[in-house]
Amino acid sequence: MGTAAQVIPATTPAGSQASMRLPGAYYHDCYQVAAPDDKASALELYLHVAHRTPRWVNRLMAMRNWLVGLLGLKNLGHLGALDASRPAAHYRVGDRVGIFSLLYLSHDEVMLGDSDKHLDVVLSVCRAPQGAISVSTVVHVHNALGRLYMLPVTPLHKIIVRSMLKKVSV
Repeated sequence: MGTAAQVIPATTPAGSQASMRLPGAYYHDCYQVAAPDDKASALELYLHVAHRTPRWVNRLMAMRNWLVGLLGLKNLGHLGALDASRPAAHYRVGDRVGIFSLLYLSHDEVMLGDSDKHLDVVLSVCRAPQGAISVSTVVHVHNALGRLYMLPVTPLHKIIVRSMLKKVSV
């Protein structure tokens, strides 16, 4: 359908829901990619990408779920485990969207997140006026387990986000 999108590091958009979560964050990043559809909502764009989660990412999630289960943390399931028949217009704040809960929803931004005893994570997909999409991740850790958890997760997260965002135009 198209070629892989160019993914570039960016700054979390000022005024976005994610930017309001930055103070005190243990980790945050933001990547930007050209939007394939000017009319698609932020949630539609997220669902488009999540439905195309590579198998290797789901295998990593399965390994993560098994390992953290030994530590008493949540099994999140697979990143791409979404109801393919459910349109974006049927989601409301509080609903589960795959592994995340929907925290904020507007046409131009969707914020998804999850909390456990070791950390809180939010993911924001924000449409930018110049036809780009910014995806920001903000993590607040609660304890030593959260810091330990982030050691392998941080480099893997960067690879996964970039890989998945390349699928925006596919």
